Amino acid sequence: MQALYEHEGARLLGVARRIARDQASAEDIVHDAFVRIWTRAASYDPSRGSARGWVYSITRHLALNFVRDGHWETDLDETGMIAAVTLAPELDDLQLWSGSAKIYRCLEQLQPAPQRCILHAYVDGCSNAEIAALLGAPLGTVKAWIKRSLKALRECMT
Repeated sequence: MQALYEHEGARLLGVARRIARDQASAEDIVHDAFVRIWTRAASYDPSRGSARGWVYSITRHLALNFVRDGHWETDLDETGMIAAVTLAPELDDLQLWSGSAKIYRCLEQLQPAPQRCILHAYVDGCSNAEIAALLGAPLGTVKAWIKRSLKALRECMT
């Protein structure tokens, strides 16, 4: 666990901080994530993705739960969103990590609206319904954009 913390702790803190928008809360989220990783290690299934993706997924979901429980009020702006993606955390479904120049190139290949959907979902932690409201697009369209964009990103990354 110590090696995992030393190797991924700062990045996990960045994931939690970008979603929770509060340093102290992000630290609590990362602490809870490591407790959950430790207590649920036996539930990790390598056939569903990398261990690293599983660890980031736990952290991301805890941070999203924190936000959804009303501990933080969403205040999204395009500039903040774009700035955050330059430090983008791992995208659960793609098992990517911050610092990867390839993800930035792949994101740039997406059309603007689908790209914003991915950023709102994975950087800002918005639900599909929230993204639809932010973009003024139908919910079904947002879901389709996200699904197609994730497929395109997976293909681009391999």
